[in-house]
Amino acid sequence: MDFEYSQRCQDLRARLVAFMDEHIYPNEQAFEKEVDENGHTQGNRWIPTTLVERLKPLARERGLWNLFLPRSARAPEGLSNLDYAPLCEIMGRVPWAPEVFNCAAPDTGNMETLERYGSEEHKRQWLEPLLRGEIRSAFAMTEPAVASSDATNVTTRIRRDGDDYVIDGHKWWISGAGDPRCKLFIVMGKTDPAAARHQQQSMILVAADTPGITIVRPLPVFGYDDAPHGHCEIRFENVRVPAANLLLGEGRGFEIAQGRLGPGRIHHCMRAIGVAERALELMCRRLNERVAFGKRLAEQGVWRERVAEARIQIDTARLLTLKAAYMMDTVGNKVAQAEIAMIKVLAPNVAQQVLDWSIQAHGAAGVSGEFPLAYQWAMNRTLRLADGPDEVHRNAVAKIELAKYL
Repeated sequence: MDFEYSQRCQDLRARLVAFMDEHIYPNEQAFEKEVDENGHTQGNRWIPTTLVERLKPLARERGLWNLFLPRSARAPEGLSNLDYAPLCEIMGRVPWAPEVFNCAAPDTGNMETLERYGSEEHKRQWLEPLLRGEIRSAFAMTEPAVASSDATNVTTRIRRDGDDYVIDGHKWWISGAGDPRCKLFIVMGKTDPAAARHQQQSMILVAADTPGITIVRPLPVFGYDDAPHGHCEIRFENVRVPAANLLLGEGRGFEIAQGRLGPGRIHHCMRAIGVAERALELMCRRLNERVAFGKRLAEQGVWRERVAEARIQIDTARLLTLKAAYMMDTVGNKVAQAEIAMIKVLAPNVAQQVLDWSIQAHGAAGVSGEFPLAYQWAMNRTLRLADGPDEVHRNAVAKIELAKYL
């Protein structure tokens, strides 16, 4: 098992670190200020920031664009999962940074879905403008009326009517739906409720300007609106789309979901490790600077124990993530499902613990907006629910382990 990064990955990593140092970290407060000013002066916090739009061409010029997508005719710059891991980790250190490099969720997962399962027309209409960063997209699966951790529960109906499908349903926590650049929804619903349990669902492409779609409201996370990205509640009422927009065919939705969520999960974990690494860095700097009870915090036993435990946990999570990435590259997502499930549990929990220690080290400043820790804590906590809650992934790992001894 070889986790060595390719020379190309190492070169990209050096360029990415330099770009982050030059353009991302110095602009963290400027990003927040621009979003706030859009809210105050224009009454709209959902306007895309000029800051991010200005940085995108610079990232593209430096070859730091679409790094997440496996190499293909449309993405010749694509990398393996193993080579993408350290780059995704670096981008994950600042919440809005991945968009600068066209590597932000949910677009990454949606682009992979279109690349794997879309027709040539779907790719021309949707994938190509997504790859160019001209539009954004959303993935609509979660519903308020059912336990959506079990994807077979979805109640949204997708009914065939002549040359069209008609969609009726209620979705929420649809990330990116509030962005005015969001032009595409990939919607999961039921085409045949009487079919076998895992053949009832289908996925269909829906243009965001189709009549019958209502963005009900943005949904805050621990009080943060996460603008201009956000997470929304949406209603689909008699939404009519061409039958050709169905992906793969009726009854293939669950299959597509599993194919889409595997890479999406490991990308979340890679970013979470970046969050944890930065939280540890901020914690160490704070501990070295602050004095209490006659000595630096860094000299006090309790904090040394936490620093050591944080390093152990982060490196453990990173190694398991690299193993999962290596297996996805070499034996495929299906064989790597246990490793993907394990890292989806481990990485967000590690990041949450390290963030909590870092907040504690910063005292009251840790829960303020003076540091990125409070916002990162809130956003990272969602990862224990997003793309499947911890309980579902633990159950999957247990089933695989128990089956070895039948």
